[in-house]
Amino acid sequence: METNQTNKNRVENYWLKLLGRWLKSRFNLDDDQADQTEVAEYISKGVDFKGVNMWVLIFATLIASLGLNINSAPVIVGAMLISPLMGPIMGIGFALSINDFDLMKRSLRNTLFMVLISITASALYFWISPISTAQSELLARTNPTIYDVMIAFFGGMAGIIAQTRKERSASMVIPGVAIATTLMPPLCTVGYGLVTGQFAYSVGAFYLFFINTVFIALATYMMVRFLQYSKKSFFDPAKARRVKRTMVAIVVVTVIPSVIMAVNIVQKSIFESNADRYVHTVFKFPNTQVVDYTKQYQKGKQSSQIQLLLIGEVLLPDVIGNAQMQLLDYGLYNTELIVRQPGETTEKLDFSTINTNYASLLEEKNRQIAILENRLAGHLDTLAVAGIVREAGVVFDNISAISINRAIDYGIEGKSLDTTLICMVRPKNYGKVVDRQKLEEWLKIRTNASKVQIYVRQKKEE
Repeated sequence: METNQTNKNRVENYWLKLLGRWLKSRFNLDDDQADQTEVAEYISKGVDFKGVNMWVLIFATLIASLGLNINSAPVIVGAMLISPLMGPIMGIGFALSINDFDLMKRSLRNTLFMVLISITASALYFWISPISTAQSELLARTNPTIYDVMIAFFGGMAGIIAQTRKERSASMVIPGVAIATTLMPPLCTVGYGLVTGQFAYSVGAFYLFFINTVFIALATYMMVRFLQYSKKSFFDPAKARRVKRTMVAIVVVTVIPSVIMAVNIVQKSIFESNADRYVHTVFKFPNTQVVDYTKQYQKGKQSSQIQLLLIGEVLLPDVIGNAQMQLLDYGLYNTELIVRQPGETTEKLDFSTINTNYASLLEEKNRQIAILENRLAGHLDTLAVAGIVREAGVVFDNISAISINRAIDYGIEGKSLDTTLICMVRPKNYGKVVDRQKLEEWLKIRTNASKVQIYVRQKKEE
């Protein structure tokens, strides 16, 4: 029995070792890893900010500002692809990981300089731009959350791995990281907020840029340490410890506000989803309709609100009370329900929302009615025409048949101008004249038409 158990354990250990070797070969980063000296030289070149990098940064800033101004995502993506902001930021993390204090100072200095250039260029653009409205692409950069932290961190991980490979020029990772971490648009949003006086936008956008900077640098630091790059020994150990403690403090201070903002966003999204489900399910009555409703989420001790505007049959207090009791069933805790409906005496019911919601609908219906009226104007009632024809046969002795219809006169711009009654007369005797004037006057009185056109057939059809 023990022998069988021992053999079983050996088989399991064999397969576990085989699986471990397979996973190690799959996740191995040593195969195409570049030499540390080569990586350090490449990153050091990316830190430098002069000449080409300077001009490319300015043009990328103007392109991103233009994209935010016209709300064009493709233009913004293009600006992020050509922006050189990633270089100095990765240089900060790389310098910390190998204790290269000179490289770190140069990276910090160039990062600050690039930030100032970007904000200045974007501010100049928005100062001369005729469009001053904040579009959705711009507003999306003003409320960073913990999700932006994770995007920046994982993006930085992918970026430094690509930088440490031998085939860096063929890698598509760096452009993807530049797009995902969105370094350029937040700086442009800062410039917009400064020019337009909306400083809350500037603060939120700069916080997003700061998050991206810190966590790209942190990811670079952690990955380089994972790759076990050698450190410079002449770096002051005490200074290294101070730098690392400072870095930890910056990371913690950066993460805490983003976590709080993310929690609030998630809670607000859950509240709004529950409120939509509640309104569409509970307030479903045959003779009462919800015209409009608003939902306002409040955190803390303040109550959230759901306010409804109803039309139709007035709901009794017990019905509204029953609806209030169902709030908890939909996860709407600490929520106040406010119902506005016709017949209220405590507060005047505002029908402006109704007018707004139905203005376009009424306009479309009126347009369709006008079209139908024009079409109907071109036709006469069949029974009425038959009676008119019989009377005409009695009043006028030389008429054997009459065809009557209405024609619509249109102007060259396509609008209907007037209608004309068209009358085709077939004489009994083609050699005898039909009194057109008398027939025209009689038809005007008989059909109440303002314009009548008489046509008399000149010969008998074969």
